[in-house]
Amino acid sequence: MAGAPRDQALSLLAAANNHGDLAVKMSSLKQAKDILISVDPSLATELFPYLAELQSSPESLVRKLLIEVIEEIGLKAMELSPVLMPVLLALLSDDESIVARQCIISGTNIFSRVLEELALQYHRRGKIERWLEELWMWMAKFKDAVISIALEPGSVGRKLLALKLLETYVLYFTSDTNDFEKPVTEASRRAFNISWLVGGHPILDPVVLMSEANRTLGILLNLLLSASSLPGSVTITIINCVLTSSLMRS
Repeated sequence: MAGAPRDQALSLLAAANNHGDLAVKMSSLKQAKDILISVDPSLATELFPYLAELQSSPESLVRKLLIEVIEEIGLKAMELSPVLMPVLLALLSDDESIVARQCIISGTNIFSRVLEELALQYHRRGKIERWLEELWMWMAKFKDAVISIALEPGSVGRKLLALKLLETYVLYFTSDTNDFEKPVTEASRRAFNISWLVGGHPILDPVVLMSEANRTLGILLNLLLSASSLPGSVTITIINCVLTSSLMRS
């Protein structure tokens, strides 16, 4: 029984990698993703190296879809996703902007869910599982890489998305006093805020994270000093990020 889905997934991943028709490649990858999400975790992780090979696909649309698949795995089967995080980080520097932009979008979505899961898991169980600790370490590397994209010369599209992650980071790790009295529960899940960590957390140190938020806001403010040399869309995004972050703190 286990051989059937394994063989099906391998066949589909081989088609996604080697078939001459782009439409067949895309369809095969989508079908393989459905199998990977549904099978036993041990079998899925056994197949992930074959999925990761697609990061070298010559078609940018296949690489973009690969990132979307990694995001879906990260959101639906989060405990499996640490194995795939090196692919996400590698494709951040993809030559095709469409791929790198998808990396930032998908990585930001995973980043948000990991934060929520860290808070909820500790609230429910009083401890954090090892896979989630590992995933958070990958998310920290992702955030640092995206900050580099925001600061370095390059594609405007990538930079705009990178700046939005910086804004999100500041918002997540700036205290919202209205949230302090609200318990963290599955039913009330909404955008993470550092106030969820009142009382302490074994992985997320509120003091360190608030300091990082201040540093990140400082990065945004420093970027404004060089606004005259930046594209107008980038300057507008930076201003909006700073204003939103400032309103959160007022």
